[in-house]
Amino acid sequence: MTGLRTADATTPDPQEPPAYERLRAEVEAGRVEEVIVCVPDLQGRLQGSRLAAPYFLDEAARQGFAACVYLLASDVDMATGPGYAIDAWNTGFGDLVLRPDPATLRLPPWDPGTALVIADAEWPGGEPVGVAPRQVLRAQLDRLAERGLVALAGTELEFLVFRDSYRDAWDRRYAGLETATHYGVDYSLQGLTEIEPVVRRVRREMARAGLAMETARGECHAGQYEIVFRYDEAMTTCDNHAFFKNGAKQIAAQEGVALTFMPKFDEGEGNSCHVHLSFRGADGSAVFADETADDGMSELMRHFVAGQLACIADFALLMAPNVNSYKRLRPGAFAPTGVAWGRDNRTCPIRVVGSGLSARVEHRVPGGDANPYLAVAAVVAAGLHGIENRLPLPPPHAANALADSRVPRLPATLGEALRRWERSEIAAKVFGEAVVGHYAQAARVELEAFETAVTDWERVRGFERL
Repeated sequence: MTGLRTADATTPDPQEPPAYERLRAEVEAGRVEEVIVCVPDLQGRLQGSRLAAPYFLDEAARQGFAACVYLLASDVDMATGPGYAIDAWNTGFGDLVLRPDPATLRLPPWDPGTALVIADAEWPGGEPVGVAPRQVLRAQLDRLAERGLVALAGTELEFLVFRDSYRDAWDRRYAGLETATHYGVDYSLQGLTEIEPVVRRVRREMARAGLAMETARGECHAGQYEIVFRYDEAMTTCDNHAFFKNGAKQIAAQEGVALTFMPKFDEGEGNSCHVHLSFRGADGSAVFADETADDGMSELMRHFVAGQLACIADFALLMAPNVNSYKRLRPGAFAPTGVAWGRDNRTCPIRVVGSGLSARVEHRVPGGDANPYLAVAAVVAAGLHGIENRLPLPPPHAANALADSRVPRLPATLGEALRRWERSEIAAKVFGEAVVGHYAQAARVELEAFETAVTDWERVRGFERL
């Protein structure tokens, strides 16, 4: 990260954050001309505007930047309407304020001359927009901080790469696309020749932008790949996640190919986003570990895992927010279908792994479409529910939880998840009525859009034969 100033820029504020000082230096050197100020929307996408760099540093960095409130009350098509906690439709489409967070400032190598900063959403009076995804997560992290604890998280995103461009894919209505490998390459060291040019560029340019990659490999579906970045404090991980998804798509477009994070593109393996999460003490101590226990788990971790089991069905909406999410969470799809936990058991939605400082939970419900801020907020809130109520932890599931009919089921559809979310006393208590209502409306809009659509499946099934 580097900084900015032009010949006609005003004198920098002596209290200016170091990130902005470095940005001024970049502007002086002629390497940065614009700053993208963006906010994560309900889908976890980055939405915002490009600002001239001097204007950003001399005004917007200090005062914030105005953007329409509907950015936080719209569906994937950017359609809004009544029913959200933010009613842009009936209140004149006014503005909220995007307050840039200097800790998120990055220089995306795929967009030369540009810096990008993620902002928090505030009302004009300075109050946080409580239903904004970043604020939903911050509220849970603040609850955690009151206990002297910090959440560390990592997300594992899978995606499919196609040889077709986004424009070609759109024109073909996403039918008949050619995957970048012609067979599954899970852990394979061969068969990656066709996919490697684009994913290598993604890896390198994310590293240049400051993301620390840990691992990368092919996955089960033809054309499927996974890049895993180093864990960090929960908010930073979610910011990195949103930055990565945005940038990976832009790099793919520049390379004339397309990639998708959608949970279920076809009948093959889906795209997951497993969330790894652990708590640490404020001093960095491993509060999840207890070397004197037979299983190495502390009482705090036991209650945390019990909280996941108690809340997973009620909070499913925050992890699987779309109709397509539940096509991945189907029997036989090697994705969770029941409520269970296990030691290093990938058939359970809650997989306990690691020891000492690495003791953590892998939450396997979220797919590639998950909004990272909401998914991580759900894991933290569920853990706190278990800790605060000292919930007992049942024995781990040692067998295949996917094939065990005795395991309680997760919601099987978005409609079922919506009903659990709206009726959940726990959700209302830990997130508040406004957040529950806002994201319930987002789910209703998604369902209504799907239920009025006529699909290719329906045409093939019924055009001639019915």
